[in-house]
Order: sequence, then C-alpha cells, then structure tokens
Amino acid sequence: MSKPLLSLSLDLDNQWSYMKIHGEAGWEKFPSYLDIFVPHILKVLDELNLKITFFIVGQDAAFEQNHAYLRALADAGHEIANHSFKHETWLHLYSKEEMKNEIDSAHTIIEKVTGKTPTGFRGPGFSWSSTLLEVLSEKGYAYDASTLPTIIGPLARLYYFSTSSLSKEEKEDRKEIFGKFSDGFRRLKPYYWKFTKQHKLLELPVTTMPVFRIPFHLSYLLFISNISIHLMMLYLNIAIFLCKLTKTEPSFLLHPLDLIGGDQITSLAFFPGMNISSDRKIFIFKKVMKKLGKHFTLTNMNDHVTAIKERTVLTSIAVPTAS
Repeated sequence: MSKPLLSLSLDLDNQWSYMKIHGEAGWEKFPSYLDIFVPHILKVLDELNLKITFFIVGQDAAFEQNHAYLRALADAGHEIANHSFKHETWLHLYSKEEMKNEIDSAHTIIEKVTGKTPTGFRGPGFSWSSTLLEVLSEKGYAYDASTLPTIIGPLARLYYFSTSSLSKEEKEDRKEIFGKFSDGFRRLKPYYWKFTKQHKLLELPVTTMPVFRIPFHLSYLLFISNISIHLMMLYLNIAIFLCKLTKTEPSFLLHPLDLIGGDQITSLAFFPGMNISSDRKIFIFKKVMKKLGKHFTLTNMNDHVTAIKERTVLTSIAVPTAS
C-alpha cells in the first residue's frame, strides 16, 4: 500500500523582505542573500533527493543579479510558484486592480527568469482575501496555499510586533498578519473555493496539527529543539499520528532562515533563531525529513494538488465577501 502524500514548499523570502516586514532601515536597497542561500539549499535537497516548491517574490526576479540563482532552482527540477511581487503582508487590503497588477507582474517576471509558469500562489504572511482568490481563479491558477488554520495567529502577531521596529501606522497595516483566532477553525484538508459553476480554485492550507490546530512547520520545530531535541521529536510524532488518524495529507512549510544560520547570513544574525548554526539547522531538517519520509511520500505542491484532484471528491466552499 502506497504512503499518503506530503508536499514540501519553501517561501523564498529574501533579506530585504525580512527587513521590510520587521520595519528595519535599508530594506529599500533590496539587499539579497540568494547568492548564499540558493547554492546551500540546492546542495541539501540534492543530498536528500527531494523536489519541492519554491514560492518566489517577483521583485527578486526583477533584479538581474538574482537571475542565475532563481533559474538554478528551476533547472534542478523544483516547482516554481508565485509569492506576490512586493511581498506586502497587507495584500488583503488591495483593490481588484491592484491585486491583478501584483499577481500579473510577479507571474510574468518569474516565468521569464525561470522558464517555468507558476500555477500556485501563497500570500506573504498568509495574507489573502476574496479579491485575491478571484484574481487567481480568473488567471487559471491551479491552487492557492495562503491559509494557515491555527488558533495562535494573534499570539504570533503579538510576538512579531514586540520584536519589530514597526511604527504604529505600519502595525495597523499588518494587523491581520498570521490571521485571526477564528482562522483556526477553517478547514485543514484541501477544498475548493467556489465562484461559479465554471470557476473554482483549490485551496491547499499550510497544515497545522489536527485537533489542536497548532503549527508544526519547521520554524516551530526549531524553536522547540532549542529546549530539547527529544521534545521536538515528540511534538512531531504527535502531529504525524494525528495527521494519519484524521487522514490529513500535510503541506509542510519551510523558510530560508529555518535552514541557514547567522554564521552564514551575518546581516540577519539578530533575528530569532539565527543563533542556531547552519549545520545544526540542516541536521534538524534532515532528521525531520527522515521521520516524515517514513510515513509519507514527499513531493512538491503541484504534484500533490494534481493527485488530490484525480482521486478525491473535495468540499466546495463559497468565497467569503471579506476575509
């Protein structure tokens, strides 16, 4: 009997986007670590024989100095997806015209640089709206992956604000980052957003622990590993058990700073978790992948979505008038 699927994706947030989100000065110069991170992650993924999905920010693809690194991801056989153009966590506030321009501009430059057509999207900071879903559906995207069904969104936002240099106005723009408490009760399994009989869009949520609705993607596992590696594995084992019990095929999320430390990205050494060395992060990543690989077939988002559509009758949910 074949194992259930688990899709792996990485939001390729660059140095400037981390700085922008946290209100750090100098982000407007668009400093980049792609020259360090991309060769690093490609080597690790090649060692593990993994093909994953990279959600790329359009602004990064617009700079020629990044082209070789972004193309290398595609040339290595990884799926390329859309992570917006400007990486603004207040994407849900955009008008229809602004949203179309944001998605289209990112889509066009990412396709031009990588040679691959994005068919999936994830909003920065899990930002989404009915306008976004409508635009993606009209553009013919295969899936959205912007929702994070967790009850601890407000707590994550409070911590984020407390460690940032954001002004009062900037915090107001970001007041829905990581979602609301009520988002924890959204569906955890894939479903269709329904617009009309002809138009629908598959939603593949970032998986949180069934029943408890708390995250277990790599950022959280790293945080727990700082307390105890055994506690981290217990936490992961509970998540795996509950996913299998509820027949939930996970969508597992990665971020660049989950896989590289302040020893290599010195400019972000002050960020949470960057005191963990790159070698330690890769050790934990490989340990987590080995455990997940025992229970699931690891794949990219598009292959996961294709398999879901072929073998599963999905629930359809009306697109909300506001998110």
